[in-house]
Amino acid sequence: MTGFIRILRENFSPLKIANFRRYFTGQAISLIGTWLQLTAQGWVVWELSHSEAALGVVAMLGTLPILLLGPWAGVWADRLNRRRLLIGTQCGAMILAFILAGLTQAGIVQLWHVYVLSGLLGVITAIDFPAQQAFIGDLSGIAEVRKAVNVNSMIVQISRMAGPALAGLVISALGAATAFWINGLSFLAVIVSLLVVRSSQARTQPTNASALGEFRDALGFIRTQPRLVDLIVFVMIVAFFGISVINIMPAVASEVLKGDARTLGYLLASAGAGALVGTVILVPYTQSLRKTGIVVGSAVFWMGIWYMILSISTWLPLSLLSIFASGLAAPVVFTMAIGLLQVMAPPGMRARLLSLFVMVSFGMQPLASLLVGASAQVLGTPLAILINGLFLLAGPLMMLATRPNLRRWELSLQPVKIPGD
Repeated sequence: MTGFIRILRENFSPLKIANFRRYFTGQAISLIGTWLQLTAQGWVVWELSHSEAALGVVAMLGTLPILLLGPWAGVWADRLNRRRLLIGTQCGAMILAFILAGLTQAGIVQLWHVYVLSGLLGVITAIDFPAQQAFIGDLSGIAEVRKAVNVNSMIVQISRMAGPALAGLVISALGAATAFWINGLSFLAVIVSLLVVRSSQARTQPTNASALGEFRDALGFIRTQPRLVDLIVFVMIVAFFGISVINIMPAVASEVLKGDARTLGYLLASAGAGALVGTVILVPYTQSLRKTGIVVGSAVFWMGIWYMILSISTWLPLSLLSIFASGLAAPVVFTMAIGLLQVMAPPGMRARLLSLFVMVSFGMQPLASLLVGASAQVLGTPLAILINGLFLLAGPLMMLATRPNLRRWELSLQPVKIPGD
């Protein structure tokens, strides 16, 4: 027990770094606003359309640019000053939030407005995400980067819990427009933090004249690391069949549970609470375990079990428990993959590897969002969730059964060099 407490305490050591602590504070405020907006946006789309397919389209438009711009976004984040790049993306996202707030406040918002703004925000997110993840390493240093990734994941999960719960209250009392205004203002916190922090960004001379050539270098490196490939496959399974279900939560709240915006807030907050507990408690513990492949595969399987329970629930407490329990698993998979990519990446290639990771995981979200929205529309929301749960069960079983080296894999934190270096 003492050892476990020590592991948890040491997990927060990056907060001793002043620059990381300042950025962490600004990011925490901004992320709560982001989840406030995502929840309100989902509810606005549902109110305008009462269509699960429309929810899927909005989610698709918000993630499709990640797939399309991935090869360039990582290269830009390696070549350019990441701090200045992030200031630009945060300013752009703030402007989009204010536009949506104004349209909603004026009572003239239409479905196509949300589609366009979601797509534009997706472009900003595609540029922002690899730069933001690599910037964490710039602030913390490689020695602390896995713990810094864990701490950053914690604030993401706290915001997933607090943002939707707050959104349910704000929408019910003040309307969706207020949620969008609050999100726009919240970007000021992270912009100010980026203006005051100082970071150390490793830069190397480009090995290729073209961005696509540099991206191919990153792809070639990944191919030399079979266990990283396995981890990315697990991430793809969770992103495609797990995270995508969140997009149809408005339908679960309204049609299955016969609730309102507060019910949606409770559901999304429950998912965030599960992910928070998973990040704070399970992630540090599982990263200290051997047999990494079995640990990650078990986390995916666990998520599938609880999605199957969610698919048959019409009682709010059981639905909240199911979403909470399923939310425990995703941080184990995602933080393991992101942390190892940061540690194993050669100097000057971290953002490109992270961009590749985002492309093959979150970049699949457009198709996943469309499929889960369409299947819920045609088959019904419960059956769509059940099907996703079955895939979450089958995926890790097939991976562990057909790849014996994955079952024996034990985590090594030794830096990996590019063959031939």
